[in-house]
Amino acid sequence: MKVEIWSDVMCPFCYIGKRRFEEALEQFEYKDQVEIEWKSFQLNPDMKTDPNISINQYLADAKGWTLDYAQQMHNHVTQMAAEVGLAYDFDRAVVANSFKAHRFSHFAKKQGLGDKAEEALFNGYFTQGLNIDDNETLIKLGTAIGLDAAAVQQVLESDTYADAVKHDIAEAQHLGIRGVPFFVMNSKYGVSGAQAVLVFQETIEKSFAEWQQENQKPTLTIIEGESCSPDGDCG
Repeated sequence: MKVEIWSDVMCPFCYIGKRRFEEALEQFEYKDQVEIEWKSFQLNPDMKTDPNISINQYLADAKGWTLDYAQQMHNHVTQMAAEVGLAYDFDRAVVANSFKAHRFSHFAKKQGLGDKAEEALFNGYFTQGLNIDDNETLIKLGTAIGLDAAAVQQVLESDTYADAVKHDIAEAQHLGIRGVPFFVMNSKYGVSGAQAVLVFQETIEKSFAEWQQENQKPTLTIIEGESCSPDGDCG
């Protein structure tokens, strides 16, 4: 059964949702029959990369908030992240456009490393304070998960996978997805947001049961009669 996950590396709830979904899946009896595919979604496509401004200041300016309020919001999210074992550090977060990171993720997915790429990007942005719009940074993240450095560099220095990113975004719009994370299970059930582990568990089980029934091989009741076998024995 396929689970498609739309997310943006700069979305704090996407990383939290990833952890809660993983916890639910780990407890699922048939987890080895679940295929996960990450999809691109950009929360702020017009964001300009600027390592010289804090994410708190950026949000305060963009949203019309006070700096204190932006910090309070991030403190709240940091506490949520800690509950699932994640150490967010918004003081180190780099204001960066995520489009290049999405292209990097698509390349990794093509090599069978999509989930590892998402984990590396999330950790790099929220914990390590890395610039996820920087080629050298992405090359290092890529080699750390098993990608070829030269191949990653070639992708980043071109527009390769740009159409794939745009396709994911267009598909999200077609499905009516307005925010991330968004989990689509068996192309039938959508889970929006970083839901509780129990919500993920129930939806995984329901989706899988239906998927299993839909893909069950038909059984035949056979009435024997005269016939010929593949070796030519007729009788």
